[in-house]
Amino acid sequence: MFEAVEEFKRDDGLDVLILTGSGTEAFCSGADLKNIGSLGARPGARESGPMGISRITDVQKPVIGAVEGYCTAGGLELACWCDFRVASTSAQFGVLNRRWGVPLVDGGTQRLPRIVGLANALYLIETGALIDASHALRIGLVQELVATGKALERALEIARIMSTYPQGAIRNDRRAALEGLTLPLAEGLAHEADVHRDTARDPTMAEWLARFAKGERPQSIRPPEL
Repeated sequence: MFEAVEEFKRDDGLDVLILTGSGTEAFCSGADLKNIGSLGARPGARESGPMGISRITDVQKPVIGAVEGYCTAGGLELACWCDFRVASTSAQFGVLNRRWGVPLVDGGTQRLPRIVGLANALYLIETGALIDASHALRIGLVQELVATGKALERALEIARIMSTYPQGAIRNDRRAALEGLTLPLAEGLAHEADVHRDTARDPTMAEWLARFAKGERPQSIRPPEL
């Protein structure tokens, strides 16, 4: 995963990264608790994160999580590493490592509160509760629900449409949102203006505004109806 993320970062022709599991049983259920030492034994684990990529913060492009089945412990932390998540109705989420005294060391204590709010995050972190997909959608952990087996297909559809949009504005808006999250409002507004200093002068924006004036309309993304 680390190598894939590094390649995604380097290749400007790649617009969206999708992180998913294999099959419908699990997105990722976390570390192998029977061999917990393997987490730290991987070369580069301290820098990139025990689960492989959780401490990489300079991706600079959109990342979508496509979740099927169990998304728990370190797997939940990996899902939280994504910008947003599409999940099947049979997906389940939880900090199940709580039961065994294993801490969150792949960003869960930092990203989960930012995504679902402090009380919802502490509920999951402290109780180790396993919640279903509808609960995850309700608290904002998941942004779309689809039928079982369709999460990756839907994520690919979203990625395809996103890749038809001008990428500069997407990437700069993403950067401004993430980097401004912990700033006071006035500083965040100034940071937004600074990030977009050159966006309005980008020839791509002028080209797309001309296309708009001619009546062209790119395909839009609408949440699916279950």
